[in-house]
Amino acid sequence: LAGCMAERLKEEILHREKLVDVVAGPDAYRDLPRLLAVAESGQQAANVLLSLDETYADILPVQTSAGGTTAFVSIMRGCDNMCSYCIVPFTRGRERSRPIASILQEVRMLSDQGVKEVTLLGQNVNSFRDLSEVQFQSVAAPGLSRGFSTVYKAKAGGLRFSHLLDQVSRIDPEMRIRFTSPHPKDFPDEASVLQLIQERHNICKQLHLPAQSGSTRVLEAMRRGYTREAYLELVHHVRDSIPGVSLSSDFIAGFCGETEEDHLQTVSLLREVRYNVGFLFAYSMRQKTRAHHRLQDDVPADVKKRRLEQLIATFREEATRANAELVGQAQLVLVEGPSKRSASELCGRNDGNIKVIFPDTELEDAAEPGAPGRAQPGDYVMVKVTSASSQTLRGVPLCRTTLSRAAASH
Repeated sequence: LAGCMAERLKEEILHREKLVDVVAGPDAYRDLPRLLAVAESGQQAANVLLSLDETYADILPVQTSAGGTTAFVSIMRGCDNMCSYCIVPFTRGRERSRPIASILQEVRMLSDQGVKEVTLLGQNVNSFRDLSEVQFQSVAAPGLSRGFSTVYKAKAGGLRFSHLLDQVSRIDPEMRIRFTSPHPKDFPDEASVLQLIQERHNICKQLHLPAQSGSTRVLEAMRRGYTREAYLELVHHVRDSIPGVSLSSDFIAGFCGETEEDHLQTVSLLREVRYNVGFLFAYSMRQKTRAHHRLQDDVPADVKKRRLEQLIATFREEATRANAELVGQAQLVLVEGPSKRSASELCGRNDGNIKVIFPDTELEDAAEPGAPGRAQPGDYVMVKVTSASSQTLRGVPLCRTTLSRAAASH
């Protein structure tokens, strides 16, 4: 058993349940050869120590799906935010970032393999800080804008996320770049990140802004570092900076002490912002967290379920309205493969990361009129949207094209 759950449940797995031979925490993958050798000799083997500097920067993953169109690139590990509900700082340790040079090497390798979309991954990507070279260490610490705070002191030094995003987006003009998950508190000072998204045709106009709750009182109990008002101000700033941006978010229903009024404030936030994509969950207490030590998990399970269902219904209603605004528009879609429900249809995603389904028919190529052919995974296809639901767009394909050509024609 490997990963952060292995670290969290080590006692139960090794001693009480005696279920496995090898337990490797998220920072122990280099130790697997030794652990496996110990297990071969008939003993249980475990290493769940968390590291302050392990990022696996020099270990490039092997792409097992040949011809894959999308890939994920880990840019950092751990988190320093200590939100009261979150187990991540305890199972993955403190924040540490990969050197930019190693990230660029991996993205170049993926580009050479024909990958057309890369998502930069981290628990808190916009607090990325590359301290790998001495000259990077004199950079001033970023500030937070009005209404945002943090439980830890902002750290000086290091090349920031905006520098990484700039460099990654220059590698391949035909490769889309996404990133997740950022923390809302780290956006205001990173105006350059929003500017880059707006300027670069291959950085997707899509942002994940995890709100978690619409109630300032609950946000304070969660230790999120912002009020409802500050969050909404950020949303307006993002929409002003990136016209047509697609927004996604995370929400927790039934956090400790959440009242019906708090819940209804979350419902109203979903209505006010109108997200295109949402990830919604009922609260589940985790050992070791601040909430486990300091708060009561006092919202009954049936109330959590009802509130979650109301949040999901509200999200779907508003997402349907948001996506319906795209009907009649042409959207650039990166083809991922056949639709799961029909072999006669293709499926892909638009710039806003919304699934688009369209018929698999012969198509003209914008660069070579008169030479029709079928779209393949990894191709960009211009699709005119004809209908929308909360999670999917449907349309008719217009032509095959390229990312650069589509950007130039808009």
